[in-house]
Amino acid sequence: MRATDTGAPADTGHAVDAANRAHAAHAADVVDVVDAVALDEAVGFTSDLIRIDTTNRGGGDCRERPAAEYVAERLAAAGLEPLLLERTPGRSNVVARIGGTDPSAPALLVHGHLDVVPAEAADWSVDPFSGEVRDGVVWGRGAVDMKNMDAMVLAVVRAWARAGVRPRRDVVIAYTADEEDSAVDGSGFLADEHPGLFEGCTEGLSESGAFTVHTGPGRSLYPIAAGERGTAWLKLTARGTTGHGSKPNRANAVSRLAAAVARIGAYEWPVRLTATVAACITELAAFQGLSVDPRARGFDLDEVLRKLGPAGALVEATVRNSANPTMLSAGYKLNVIPGEATAFVDGRMLPGGEAEFIATLDELTGPDVTWEFHHREVALEAPVDGRTFAVLRECVERFDPDGHVVPFCMAGGTDAKQFSRLGITGYGFSPLKLPPGFDYWSLFHGVDERVPVEALHFGVRVLDRALRTL
Repeated sequence: MRATDTGAPADTGHAVDAANRAHAAHAADVVDVVDAVALDEAVGFTSDLIRIDTTNRGGGDCRERPAAEYVAERLAAAGLEPLLLERTPGRSNVVARIGGTDPSAPALLVHGHLDVVPAEAADWSVDPFSGEVRDGVVWGRGAVDMKNMDAMVLAVVRAWARAGVRPRRDVVIAYTADEEDSAVDGSGFLADEHPGLFEGCTEGLSESGAFTVHTGPGRSLYPIAAGERGTAWLKLTARGTTGHGSKPNRANAVSRLAAAVARIGAYEWPVRLTATVAACITELAAFQGLSVDPRARGFDLDEVLRKLGPAGALVEATVRNSANPTMLSAGYKLNVIPGEATAFVDGRMLPGGEAEFIATLDELTGPDVTWEFHHREVALEAPVDGRTFAVLRECVERFDPDGHVVPFCMAGGTDAKQFSRLGITGYGFSPLKLPPGFDYWSLFHGVDERVPVEALHFGVRVLDRALRTL
């Protein structure tokens, strides 16, 4: 498999990293203020938030307000003035600003969503909304996506208040609704209707990054998200001639739709290496003692992924666009050929890959099927060769010296897409130190979602240092 670049990747080798560490040298002056109370609160808040059922079934079927009131009360107790904001009754968001010591510095956004995906209790070992703490692990829906991060941020902010410390930059804290659906009641609403609350914010931190990935004995990676594929949820419509199911019909809407869906499902998208993915491959290879150049002519991605082994999972889902058929609908009676059939496709677009995605869908759907964007959001890419990424790297590796940070691109998306409308560059950074054998990936939207207590303790310490260093 030969790769095509979509951009010149930044040089993120250790020489550049060493230079960037100099920019973060003042991190040594950041004194740890995380106390036992903060560690306990991170666990307790995670458990409490899990017990508040904020299941988002889509189509507006969710109520985040009880969870929003919970975090707002605890932010207020730390001396902040949180705002509860709603586009739709019950779909609450919380925003608060912590004043920094340097008014001239750009502000930093830290955001997390309060809603969770559904959980079928019969499939779980515990009640998914129990928030049970058992054998050093917190169980329940949202334990990793992402009430753990919500709780850790809350614990850090309250630790600052007890210690009387402030960050250098203003830090805007946002707890959002509706991330697990369209975000129209959450970050989209905030970005469109309340942009002033995020005045001065240039960068943001949120979910899905800085968690441990064990690739072998003594080999621990911490991927920090510096990119996201764009969202392209599609609706396909085929029209034809209605008729009796017993008679030939060459304009059968179901057949036309089925053919288009089959072509989409079978299509092999070409490899396109973005700057973030190329940087990730380069660092993963270096970590394993390999020297590769993803920009070189004839670069063989398949061979490199084979050599990377388990670490290759960090890039294999983000080396190309994708389109997966997910839903079909047609007809109202078995012996009646309908005049219309519809399908939905979950498409994802790489940074810089939208034009190719659209042209390919036009070709695959053919002349008898039309398609439109049911939901569309931009792809994102953030610098990995500057001070911000260097600080995030230093903070993780300080608390796990045996760990190795690498940049990666998320296959899916987060609220960072909506906040990017305000010029905010987003990174996935919700640090967790996980034990070997703990399958973080499978727990996202999975059964028996859970997070170790020690992972939360690690995350609080890393977040405290990162937010005040930045």
